[in-house]
Parts: sequence; structure tokens; C-alpha cells
Amino acid sequence: QEQLVESGGGLVQPGGSLRVSCAATGVSFRNYAVAWFRQAQGLTRTFVAGISWTGGRTNYRDSVKGRFTISRDDTNNSAYLQMNNLKPEDTAVYYCARTKYFRDEVPPTNTIAYSYWGRGTQVTVSA
Repeated sequence: QEQLVESGGGLVQPGGSLRVSCAATGVSFRNYAVAWFRQAQGLTRTFVAGISWTGGRTNYRDSVKGRFTISRDDTNNSAYLQMNNLKPEDTAVYYCARTKYFRDEVPPTNTIAYSYWGRGTQVTVSA
């Protein structure tokens, strides 16, 4: 069965940290860029961070630069998003996704470039 499963979300106070994980089964991350998106209630799904197929290049939305770090572990077919100094505006459901393009050097920021998605994990930042 092809699936991506996110975990690690939860409730955290402003300024706190969380690490969300994505585990893939039946879908290989090797040779494909992987990304994290998020969707706040009532808003569209937006790009958060992406990592190239080699892991050598990453890109981030401006509002999370310096606070979030994306990483990947192809041996375990997993990806991670370390989130530090969290803010209330980071509250959203976080989704991991794998691109449809083989050996993408620049992780796409548009949802249509991704063919595999997880079901998401809720991150709530509140005092």
C-alpha cells in the first residue's frame, strides 16, 4: 500500500519546538524531492519547506526561514521538519509530499508538482 504518514504534531506554546516526521511505505523517497506543506483552517495549502533528491539543496517560505529545518533519511524512507521558535501563525495541519519529478534539484513550491501526500498532522501553537 502506498502511503505517507505524518506524526509528531501537537500543542506547543509560542517559542517552543516540535519535530514532525513523515514515514513512507510503498513509495520511495530515493531520487525524488520531498516537501512539507501546511494548511490553516479556511486557507489554501501552502509550501513550507522542500529538500532536493540529494538532500544538498533546501528551500523555505520566507516566514519560516531561520526557524524551520527540513531533512531526509532515504535509508529509512523518511523526512523530517524541525520547527523552532514556533509562533501562533504556524498553527496548521502539516503535510508531507513527494514530487512526481525524478531527481528534482529544486524542490517545487506548487502542490501540483507532488503526486504523493500524507493525511497530515495538526500543529497548534497557543499559550
